[in-house]
Amino acid sequence: MNDYDAMYRDGTAPWEIGRPQSAFDLDVDGPRVLDLGCGTGELALELARRGHEVTGVDISAVAIERARAKAATEELAVDFVTGDATRLDLGEFDALFDSGLLHNLHRHGGADDYLALLPRLAAPGAILQIVAISASSGEGWGLTEDYLRAAFTEPLWTDTSVGGITVTATVGDLPGLLMRTIRKP
Repeated sequence: MNDYDAMYRDGTAPWEIGRPQSAFDLDVDGPRVLDLGCGTGELALELARRGHEVTGVDISAVAIERARAKAATEELAVDFVTGDATRLDLGEFDALFDSGLLHNLHRHGGADDYLALLPRLAAPGAILQIVAISASSGEGWGLTEDYLRAAFTEPLWTDTSVGGITVTATVGDLPGLLMRTIRKP
């Protein structure tokens, strides 16, 4: 069992708020959508309700079991996969969402492998949205706008924007960042 499995079992995962982060723009084009670090699937399920063909990936088998149970209850077809988001081979997607995964990988290692993998998961013209805790949160970790802008540049990415948002967590609201970019066609 990994630490994330334990957090899901004992209910201490602070990112599990029972809904997607409100900063995301869920009106995306294209059928294939990937939810990276999907947890128990709230974002993936909402995207499936909107008619997308969704894959959700999380390293926690406990979270994936719960996500599958939620999907079954609503009779939603979502492909939930237990896996390491730094080593995925799932094909290309039209839209990708990351709700807190990059800032955790940056904190604990693996961010470089993840950033190198993202262009292979994004179809040309795909939109990538990332919600991350801001370094300004004072938690001693988080990402900066400069970090996000430097990670998503030409020739692979275009039209990158980063703005301040509020991230909702069970421990309270935290300052965050929303990054949007497009995989260069």
